[in-house]
Amino acid sequence: MAATTTARTGARVAAQASAQIKEIPYVIPAADKRFIGLHVLVAIIALSIGSLFGPLQSFEYAGVDVYPLIAPLFKSYYQGLTLHGVLNALVFTTFFITGFFTLTIMYGLKRRLSVPKLNWAGFVIMCVGLIMAAIPTLLNEATVLYTFYAPMQASVFFYLGLTLVVVGSWVEGYGFYITYYQWRKQNPGVRTPFIAFGSLLTMVMWQIATLGVAIEILTMLVPWSLGLIPGADPQLSRTYFWFTGHPLVYFWLLPAYVSWYGMLPKQAGGKLFSDSLARLSFWLFLVLSVPLGFHHQYVDPGIPAFWKWIQALLTYAVAFPSLMTAFTVIASLEYAGRKRGGTGLLGWIRALPWGDPSVSAQLLAGILFLFGGIGGIINASYNINLVIHNTAWVPGHLHLTVATAVTLSFMGIAYWLVPHLTGRKLWKPKLAVAQTWIWFIGMIIFSNGMHTVGLLGAPRRTPLGIAPYVPPEWNSRLIQSGIGGAILFVSMYLFIAVMIGTLVSKKVAAADVPAIPVAESLQDPQNTPAWLDRWAPWLAATIGLILLSYGPQLISQIANMSLTSPGFKVW
Repeated sequence: MAATTTARTGARVAAQASAQIKEIPYVIPAADKRFIGLHVLVAIIALSIGSLFGPLQSFEYAGVDVYPLIAPLFKSYYQGLTLHGVLNALVFTTFFITGFFTLTIMYGLKRRLSVPKLNWAGFVIMCVGLIMAAIPTLLNEATVLYTFYAPMQASVFFYLGLTLVVVGSWVEGYGFYITYYQWRKQNPGVRTPFIAFGSLLTMVMWQIATLGVAIEILTMLVPWSLGLIPGADPQLSRTYFWFTGHPLVYFWLLPAYVSWYGMLPKQAGGKLFSDSLARLSFWLFLVLSVPLGFHHQYVDPGIPAFWKWIQALLTYAVAFPSLMTAFTVIASLEYAGRKRGGTGLLGWIRALPWGDPSVSAQLLAGILFLFGGIGGIINASYNINLVIHNTAWVPGHLHLTVATAVTLSFMGIAYWLVPHLTGRKLWKPKLAVAQTWIWFIGMIIFSNGMHTVGLLGAPRRTPLGIAPYVPPEWNSRLIQSGIGGAILFVSMYLFIAVMIGTLVSKKVAAADVPAIPVAESLQDPQNTPAWLDRWAPWLAATIGLILLSYGPQLISQIANMSLTSPGFKVW
């Protein structure tokens, strides 16, 4: 009887604390806004430079060899492809995500970072790493693409620079964890606000996932590039890389999901359909996102078929939280659309605020991501993967996921985030809306061309503009990809123009600064089951599944490691 009374008292106190947290107004201090803004600034600069090379690659696919025009600065198609991948897929995303998470954790927990110097140190380490990796890449000393597989060899500074970017993001993550620990001590029993919960979970997943590439760089690639060991083991190198490589996709995607679940419903005029489903999907992403890298290695002969089969099953399993996300987000948006007067089976879609560039960007990103998700299931299927492996299908798929679900969503977030951080009004909102639609149209054209020509056998990562022979049945689809790339180029620099215009516009009154949009849940988060806010069992399940799915194969590959492959620098 006493235990029941104590439990009820604890639940009542937690509910009161949760209600108080909701009611406390919180304004992010100006110094913290500047810190967040520096992350966003570096991210957008990286995006603006990296995006210069995307259209050049699409023009190469279309049969136009453009690299002689820029030969004094850049030596080859592959150098441009490396810059495009590293700056867009690694630098832009990592800086934007850590900055965005700084905001979501502070605003969600309604407190400043507990050890701000730690987060500043992490940011500085990331910037130093970026410079270290960028210089050899610009000098054509690291033309190894963003996957940097052995036996292609880069400058040691490239490897160390990328390591520092990762380590810096880890350090910023430690600052988040300390802040959360302090909050938890003061709010026992209170459910973690969703935007903070999703951000913390993503950083935990990131720190687990990047152990693979960290081990690869520090134990193999750095000593190899310094000549301290005779060669590299390409098979083991690829296994280390893909331990990180596929979870990297979820490090890109989950911040967009934080916005889709926790912010977009508010922007659309509604509420989050289910706090419980949102948390469960994030936990499943944590558990399932790492142990599935072997589906990128179906054609690698050194991995037994059994382990490829196991991780293929796990790849199918990770589609389940993606389907949960689609259901919950669409339900939240339908609720918003019907509140706005939408009627009929699909009338609520038209009622959504499509004139808000932040909303339109995320809605269009979600629509194209549905097709990207279908492509992901195809990639996971062993038999079909043998058809599309290393063809143009793969970048077609990647551009639906990373370049649309992620990048277009981040653009949408930036459309309210940058005005909020700077106190300035968004420059030309109608142009911003047009930019989102131009991206949507350009990506449909580009990705359709790449998917189709990939099915016809066109290889990926190949400058077809200088190829001695291209089958005539590829021509129309390659030209289509070039047209799509040109449209995406226009859209990208419209986004950059809107960002620059916003930064130089006049400041507005505090009352006119866009608020941080945080959606309430239809149910009180305090009614979410307590097991969905407990870390220990989910972390134990994550580590256990990784050990089961990777442990035996890593032990075998390390025991039979053959460091015999010399380094090649062919560009």
